[in-house]
Amino acid sequence: CSGFSFEIKPFITELDISGNNPGSNGVKLITDVQKEPNSKLKKLKLLKSSVAENFCVFLSKVLGTNPLLLTELNLSGTIKGDSAVKQLSELLKDLHCRTKKLKLNCSVVGEEGCAALSSALSSNPSHLLDLDLSGNKLRAGVKQFSVLLKNPQCQLQKLNLSDCGVTGEGYSALTSALKLNSLSHLTELDLRGNDPGDTGVKDLYNLLEDPRHKLKTLRLLKSSAVKEAYAYLAEILGTNPLLLTELDLSGKIRRDSGVIKISFLLQDLHCRTKILKLKNSDITEEGCAALSSALCSNPSHLKELHLSQNKLENPGVNHLNDLLRNPSCNLQILSVSDNNITEKGYAALASALKSNPSSHLVELDLRGNDPGDTGVKLITELQKEPNCKLKTLRLLKDPVGEEICTSLTEALGINPLGLTELDLSGKIHSDTEMKKLSAMLVDVHCRTKILKSVFSLFFFS
Repeated sequence: CSGFSFEIKPFITELDISGNNPGSNGVKLITDVQKEPNSKLKKLKLLKSSVAENFCVFLSKVLGTNPLLLTELNLSGTIKGDSAVKQLSELLKDLHCRTKKLKLNCSVVGEEGCAALSSALSSNPSHLLDLDLSGNKLRAGVKQFSVLLKNPQCQLQKLNLSDCGVTGEGYSALTSALKLNSLSHLTELDLRGNDPGDTGVKDLYNLLEDPRHKLKTLRLLKSSAVKEAYAYLAEILGTNPLLLTELDLSGKIRRDSGVIKISFLLQDLHCRTKILKLKNSDITEEGCAALSSALCSNPSHLKELHLSQNKLENPGVNHLNDLLRNPSCNLQILSVSDNNITEKGYAALASALKSNPSSHLVELDLRGNDPGDTGVKLITELQKEPNCKLKTLRLLKDPVGEEICTSLTEALGINPLGLTELDLSGKIHSDTEMKKLSAMLVDVHCRTKILKSVFSLFFFS
């Protein structure tokens, strides 16, 4: 093409060289000829498609220069919607378009636009090195890019798909495509602000560690605070916390400052923690507020939360109630034993669980707290609700007391802890059973005021 351009006769007014390959500098050479003072070349046809030609004219006006002469096209905010992206795609598929860097972030690109763009780049794959589509709602459209990424001629080095509504299926498609193309040049992949599903993160890190692939930089975490929390936990645990479904941080982090720090990571969708243990960590209301807020932002993964032996008290429990009210919360086990929770805290817990008929909570541990006069009744009555899934209620610290409580519940047909008067005539048959009963009676969750047995009548004030 370059040799041809120098042989253009000065009297030529129209030239059609569409459908040819201009190489890296052919377009510049031929357009420079057109600018020469003696040149009569008025009409230069480079693009095969009339749609591409019209869009090239449009971009020339918007950008103030011929887009075919640019290696970087920043069209973010310049064009919007799938219709405009389809027109752009006609331009990108032409060999005369040598774009190396394309930015289309926040351009309202959807699945249709994504399909057209991917098809165009697959037709002309050898030039583009950097593609930024962040802030668009591509969703399933991301799967279209797997076709491009599988192409052995694809030279793409950087791909930004942050905040694009990508789900686990999209992650799977991207990972699969990169695995299949051992010639892939991709070194940087940005997926921040998307939802990887249960396996997306693990699959990508496996790819990152595979020496056969060039992928070196994987961006998953949105903010610097989240990255700091990640680094903090990685140092404590000696492993990547994003690859763990269980985080046992009991005794490893202490006080609210540590909990606030890790809360930034817990709210990111790439954190898939299912079991979180923070026992005996000096957590107060402040830390509990941060933790609850984070889990409300990312509520669907956590199944177990262990916060026993902290200092949550009633205000801290009130923050946890925000999580328990969340219909997306899938928490099944909650342990808040030994947290100085009183009657008001019990009432708030019962109210939160009652307000969420879709609650998945099956086990609640409140041992070592003080329910007051009504706390036990409120919680045990909750279990009678038809939609309530709560099956295991741990209230008694002594296993012996729990054993006799279970036996009496079966015998009486009701939890004895909710009764102020217990008539056990004919139900306690030995000193051993009386000792077990005593273990139940000394617990603060037992509010018995009148006890009748075969031996005597006791009054408790």
